[in-house]
Amino acid sequence: MARLNTFHLPPDQWPASCGDIVILTGPEARHMGTILRTERDQVVRFFDGQGRDGLFKVLDIAKNRAELEAVELTEHPEPEGGLTLAIGWGKSKRRDYLLEKAVELQGRGIVFWRAARSQGTPPDDPKGTWNEKFIQAAKQCGAVRLPALETVSGGLEGLLSLAGDFDSLYLAWEAEEASVALSPSMLSKGRTLVVIGPEGGFDSAEADRLIGAGFAPVTLGPSILRWETAAVYCLSLALFGAQDRSCSLK
Repeated sequence: MARLNTFHLPPDQWPASCGDIVILTGPEARHMGTILRTERDQVVRFFDGQGRDGLFKVLDIAKNRAELEAVELTEHPEPEGGLTLAIGWGKSKRRDYLLEKAVELQGRGIVFWRAARSQGTPPDDPKGTWNEKFIQAAKQCGAVRLPALETVSGGLEGLLSLAGDFDSLYLAWEAEEASVALSPSMLSKGRTLVVIGPEGGFDSAEADRLIGAGFAPVTLGPSILRWETAAVYCLSLALFGAQDRSCSLK
């Protein structure tokens, strides 16, 4: 069966049951009608980014509006665990790349925080364009759930206030003190938070504060990685660990 064209439907517009009618407007409707030239009676896939997807039949379509009927709806359970990355803020054109990979590699969340060596300060709230990167990546890879996206104020203290929400805490550090290598099994049990520094790395006092707060220092190998490379490496380890754990439980 050919792969169906996929579109995002906001959670507050998700239908309650099969047979319900939904109205799609805005950029998604324009993409459906103008770019993809979708026709009446064609079946497409919708997802809401929070674990629901389904098949919808096009009843009527114009350039900026589409009317569809829900014909098959599926709700996927939320994973018990997963990896959240806390990344020291920096002015980087590679941020979009990281957002895409976080979706493709099934990350649970991304947190941007201001580290001592950060260049600039993250915005008070996540930008809408960041979530759009999530959505486009999910369309391409077939994901049904988007990572949580958050910016925290208050620098290190703001980051530490999140620690209680996680089962495991790690500090990805390039210093000699980090002698234990991060492994897939370490990221496959419960909710995990891994902190990654900005381009300039961690300030020593900052790292000491994190370790004192319960973050176990870990190494990502002998190379000093760019922040987005470190992030993708951690996401890959977590996905491998989750798949390995799932196979072992069967």
